[in-house]
Parts: sequence; structure tokens; C-alpha cells
Amino acid sequence: MKKKHHIIAIDGHSSTGKSTLAKQLAEALDFLYIDTGAMYRAVTFYAMKKGWLSSDHFDKEALLKSLADIHISFKKNPETGRPEVLLNGENIEKEIRNMEVSNLVSIIAAVPEVRKKLVAEQRKMAENQNVVMDGRDIGSVVFPNADIKIFMTASPEMRATRRYNELKEKGLEVSYEEVLKNVNERDKMDSERKDSPLVKTKDAIVLDNTNMSKKEQFQRLFELISSIL
Repeated sequence: MKKKHHIIAIDGHSSTGKSTLAKQLAEALDFLYIDTGAMYRAVTFYAMKKGWLSSDHFDKEALLKSLADIHISFKKNPETGRPEVLLNGENIEKEIRNMEVSNLVSIIAAVPEVRKKLVAEQRKMAENQNVVMDGRDIGSVVFPNADIKIFMTASPEMRATRRYNELKEKGLEVSYEEVLKNVNERDKMDSERKDSPLVKTKDAIVLDNTNMSKKEQFQRLFELISSIL
């Protein structure tokens, strides 16, 4: 009997273009795209706005007591056709993409209770529909039985360059050194956290896109996925 729905899991280091690739694949395959990284950014933003999280302070207990009050959803932007993040009904897509959130999101992602809540929501979103989902632990924890698992990586320097250019295009004032430091720190925190660390599963397809364009990586994976599904 033919499987009714499929799951494509994309994991990898920060700033490797996971979300961009996942969106492209979802659109081409007519799958639902779920940006799990944005969900952790939303919780980070929530904690920051409440005054519970900063570069030198984290009131973990206050956040845990309020987890039930955090509701994250996605709404498709009619102009771009892509989903954007809503926190308790408010669109925060732009607010969660700055360096301040980037510098603190790994702290939130390391909290087991937060991961448990968001993983449950991610699994619920993927029920009975074709899904492309990207993050750090999609193929290892959220969907260990995913039909296709992809692990993306690239050199820290290349990832920092891409991220730096992206932020500058958005008009944000950042330095390359600051971005590179953030990339290296997130790699360390994501790989060393106790709960659901970033790992490459044995059955994952490794994509090192250090020297690849967005078009090249998309074409390579789209052809591969089409031959499998």
C-alpha cells in the first residue's frame, strides 16, 4: 500500500541555508514547509520581551511557568506565498531575524521543557500531510523515521559571510567578526547541549554547500528526492 504522506527532514549547522532550501523544496514538491528554527526564535523573542532573557541573564523558571501561554503558528504571506511566524496571533517574522535573537536562541533551544513542547507541536503539524521541516534535530529526534534526511554543512567562514551579507541587505548594522563569532558559538552550543544535540544520523544525505550556489544545491537535491519518493 502506497504511503499517504512523506516527511523530509533537513538538519545542519546554523547559517547553511536550511530554511531557504526547505522552502524551495516544499514549493517545488507542493509540501508544507515548517521552519522549526523560527519556533525557537519565537520563544526567545517572548522571553526577551518579558525581560527574562538577555546576554547576562536568564530567568528559566519564569519562562517555564509561562510555556502554556506561548502559542506559535504560521500564516502564509499572500505576497511572497511563504509562511511567517505568529506569536500569540502577532506576526513577529521580522523581529525574530535580528542578531540579538540569534545570539540568544541557542540558550532557549537547550531547555528540555521548551524542546518537548515544540517537538510535540511539530509532530502535530506534520500529521497526515507531506512536510519539509528543517532544524537541528528533525531527523534524529522529531522524525527519526523520516523518508529522507538531509544534513547541511559549510565552513564557518562561508556561513558567516552569507549571514553577514543577508543582514546587511536588511539594513542591519553588524560586523563580520560579530557574525562569525555567533556562528562558532552556536555550533558549539548546538553540538554540546545535553538534550537533542545537533548530530548527523547515519542515514542522512550530507550536503556541504561551501562552494555551491543555491540553484546548484536545489537542483541536486530535487533530482535526488524525486527519484526516491
